[in-house]
Amino acid sequence: MDPLAAFADRQLQRALPPETLAMAEAIRARHSGVSAVLAYGSTLRGVATADTLMDLYVLTAELADVSPNVFARAGAALVPPNVHYAECSVNGEIYRAKYAVLPLASFARRMTAANPYFWARFAQPAALIFSADNAARRAVAAAVAQALRTAWGHALALRPDGPAAARWAAVFSETYRTELRPEGGNRPASIVAAWPDYYDDAAGLMADVTPRPAHWPLRRLHGKLLTLARLAKAAFTFAGGADYIVWKIERHSGAKITLSDWQRRHPLVAGLLLLPSLLKRGAIR
Repeated sequence: MDPLAAFADRQLQRALPPETLAMAEAIRARHSGVSAVLAYGSTLRGVATADTLMDLYVLTAELADVSPNVFARAGAALVPPNVHYAECSVNGEIYRAKYAVLPLASFARRMTAANPYFWARFAQPAALIFSADNAARRAVAAAVAQALRTAWGHALALRPDGPAAARWAAVFSETYRTELRPEGGNRPASIVAAWPDYYDDAAGLMADVTPRPAHWPLRRLHGKLLTLARLAKAAFTFAGGADYIVWKIERHSGAKITLSDWQRRHPLVAGLLLLPSLLKRGAIR
């Protein structure tokens, strides 16, 4: 294992609250052929699990393990990942999660993709909750190491000089703009500030990485189209998705949104109709 992969492997071994472990086990029981389960996102940055949806990734051995439904498998292959909603009870308290499912091999391949959806997320700290065996654990560590390399290469191109933290913030700022997101412009810097040692240590292990220039306006267009495709797909797999999306937009932007019963029953059409207004109000970017 190379030094960066070894670093990633160590970082993935994070302690997590019992409700996150219980949620991961409940979700794993829904799927066959699970190779690994990862946690990432706001709960790793100190947000209480009771105040948000936990973010989990379920990585399967094969595409066939993603779902018994042929259309769901096709969706995972064409526009990964498939996103689902889950609840579990721990000591009488209900906890909630959204989780993504895709094959481990597909996950690993996308760490060098032009679209930053995967590598931007997993260049950030994550936790490996479950691995089926040592091979799966090594594969996840290697994928995370590649995500770091890809992100750092783009960071070097965006900020040829300056401290590591500013370079990481620059690349996260650009990758955020490739999605339809409700967070404000200071979010990338706050992500880096939450784990300064992680980003400094990772950068110190990547002296061999060279700058990776990119055409970010084109990536923004492509990324937003992919985001719309993922949202359309999630309308059929994510129970309560409309209310979750509204809650997240309100939480991050302060923009008040009221959904009708019709909009809840038809989240895809409602989302498309609401999109121009949300963009105009700055609720998403």
